[in-house]
Amino acid sequence: MIRLARVGARKQPVYRVVVIEKDRARNGRFIEIIGTYNPRTNPATVELKHERIAYWRGKGAQLSSTLERLVTKNPPAAPAPTEDTVAA
Repeated sequence: MIRLARVGARKQPVYRVVVIEKDRARNGRFIEIIGTYNPRTNPATVELKHERIAYWRGKGAQLSSTLERLVTKNPPAAPAPTEDTVAA
């Protein structure tokens, strides 16, 4: 499963996006960190490794409902145009 794990000080939450077995505790042993989420900044800061999310989803991992919302609101950035496409 791909879900959020809380880190940070008391009343100052920051979350890691982690790949973890579904039956483990929220902050239990995880397989891989694939992003971060900081809801305290304005606007909220979301950093995701979309290629790793796609890899794990291909392996059968499911997104939590909160993370599914974050992924849809923050799609992968379009690749920057290269000199070949600009010159054409």
